[in-house]
Amino acid sequence: MRYVIAVLAFGGIAVSYLALAAHDAPTTVRPIDVVNSHWNSAYVNQSPYSEVHGIPVAMLGVAGYALLVVLALLGRKVLMVYFAGFGLLYTLYLTEIQAHVLGVWCPYSVSSLVLIVIIEFLAMGAFISNPSPEL
Repeated sequence: MRYVIAVLAFGGIAVSYLALAAHDAPTTVRPIDVVNSHWNSAYVNQSPYSEVHGIPVAMLGVAGYALLVVLALLGRKVLMVYFAGFGLLYTLYLTEIQAHVLGVWCPYSVSSLVLIVIIEFLAMGAFISNPSPEL
């Protein structure tokens, strides 16, 4: 199970890196904008909500998913549940902003949401099926 989580977290690193590229791209470059006005990665990744204290949210995603890869490979189930849970809560917050503040969706953010939901459920399942005292 931990290898599945690690592979999914590597996918999260890739998606977050693509979002980071959209964040750093000039406004004339539209990396993955769908014709529909409800999907626009450049708009979302260059909005005021795309940074936390000057750090791009996508960079936090790269770091968070990298941490999940390490925790998965080390078999640290409890920490995986906690950190994936934090990532899920923050991703849900960002999803709320896209839905109700920006009114525009980023395909990278939605992909990240799907990945972190799956990772959290797998991490919880791995812990519940075989709880261990390790932190």
